[in-house]
Amino acid sequence: MPFSNKTYDFLKWMAQDVLPALGTLCFAVISLWKLPFGNEIVGTITAIDAFLGFILRLSSIKYNGDGTLIVDMSENEESNYRLELNTRPEDMANKSTITLKVNSPAHMKEK
Repeated sequence: MPFSNKTYDFLKWMAQDVLPALGTLCFAVISLWKLPFGNEIVGTITAIDAFLGFILRLSSIKYNGDGTLIVDMSENEESNYRLELNTRPEDMANKSTITLKVNSPAHMKEK
């Protein structure tokens, strides 16, 4: 479930800042004023936040892939390669394909 950067950033802000703050505010106000359905309201906000966090995590995993191939160029133009994995090697063994991002000097010039 890939999101645009703008959508991802908005949903992340909601999940990390807005919904926890809203849940805390509701909990405090409902408790102080002894309003009805406090558990239901705060529980619903918490459930939505947990689900949103799960969806964002899945999106992040797909966006970041299984790892990054880092290419370092030395002064004599020799390339050194390093692989940083986001996925455990044992989990990769069960996949038919893996996805890697490439971080190289040539790629950095394109940005």
